[in-house]
Amino acid sequence: MSVIYSSLTSIINKISDAIHESFLFTLIFTILGFIENQWVNSYFKRFYPGENFLNFLNRNVVLKEYLFHPLIVLLVFALFLILSLNSPSTSLAITLAIAFVSFFIGSTVLPKYFLNRNLEKIIYFDRKDFYSIGFCLLLVSIIFFFISVASVGGIPLLKPSIRYLLKPIFTMPVFLIIPGTCLIASAYLNDFQAEKITRSQARFRFLFLLAIDCAFLLLLGYRTPILAAFLIIIIIGFYGNIVSLWEVVLGALLGISAIIGIGYFRSLGEMTITSATSPIYTLQSRADFTLHVLNLLDFIGGNFGVTHGHMLVSSIPGSDLGPRMMVGKLIAWRTEVTVTPTLIGQMVVDFGKFGVLIGMCLLGFILGIGFKLMQKTKDFAYIGIYSIILTYTILGVETGILDIQVLIYFILAIFIYFTCIKRSISN
Repeated sequence: MSVIYSSLTSIINKISDAIHESFLFTLIFTILGFIENQWVNSYFKRFYPGENFLNFLNRNVVLKEYLFHPLIVLLVFALFLILSLNSPSTSLAITLAIAFVSFFIGSTVLPKYFLNRNLEKIIYFDRKDFYSIGFCLLLVSIIFFFISVASVGGIPLLKPSIRYLLKPIFTMPVFLIIPGTCLIASAYLNDFQAEKITRSQARFRFLFLLAIDCAFLLLLGYRTPILAAFLIIIIIGFYGNIVSLWEVVLGALLGISAIIGIGYFRSLGEMTITSATSPIYTLQSRADFTLHVLNLLDFIGGNFGVTHGHMLVSSIPGSDLGPRMMVGKLIAWRTEVTVTPTLIGQMVVDFGKFGVLIGMCLLGFILGIGFKLMQKTKDFAYIGIYSIILTYTILGVETGILDIQVLIYFILAIFIYFTCIKRSISN
């Protein structure tokens, strides 16, 4: 496996170096370097609040150390349930209790027994590899953005109706901008940790990456990937001491506002609501519908499930039905619609309450090990890896972890984490 990784990263590094040395990108990075220099030395920077702004937040040890602990997933899940206009059924309440308890055990209890020694033997990644892979992913996503826009003959944000004409074969590569941003930001964090760049330079580069993500994803009319970009940048910046605690709070509010705003104006454009409707109603109705779907899935799944892994396997490209289309077929016999099943929807349909018990415990364990590795090593790579799997778990509270690219992120994280565990317990 190490030979494959070395060969692959060698090729990607050469591609990245060749692109950077081209005239176009030399010009682009020269301009960006000039703008960065102006930013760092700007007179107006002194008017921006410092780290001690809203200092009462910094006095809270729990917020400073455990703000993005895996248990934040349960908090978000609970808020999502509260947001719904209706209550879960008795059977679903039992399933949710199983999910919460098993996730707590997996994320908080089990990791205590692993990675307590021999941390010098775990995998450590090269900064250049992270940057080159991220840079190439970013370029691929931008190329496919223009292909997607050309294929529908317009910009979905300006013409919401054409968003449904977007082809997944073109839009899926666009979402590679998220892991690309994660890897590049992690590389910049390494530069900051090694004192190759200042905190101001790192902050500028983080903001620039976030601006690129928001620009391309917003034009396609997607909300969830924008929130993913916000979360990843915030988590990496927070644990890398690049972003202050008060900025995390502000960023969270901006992210939520962006979701509400984009959903509200898109609903107005599609004439599904009127201007007199509360902007938060779009979130409430969406949460209520998703909870109703989960109620039905819980009834269908029972204790041991009905599809026995077929829903998870349907995430593989080329399947007759995607996982969310399969949900539509199960609850309404309609295969032309996609329905979000929440974080536990796939687990309960595939393997019932028993599947929720095992699945949530395993998911919690992966996040718990990732959090422990990140805290113990302070390594840029493990901060980046944890940020991306935590981000997609939080977003999966509504959507589920069902997209093939997201599943690949988790598979890679699992492989890395279990390799680290194996190395740490070896003599």
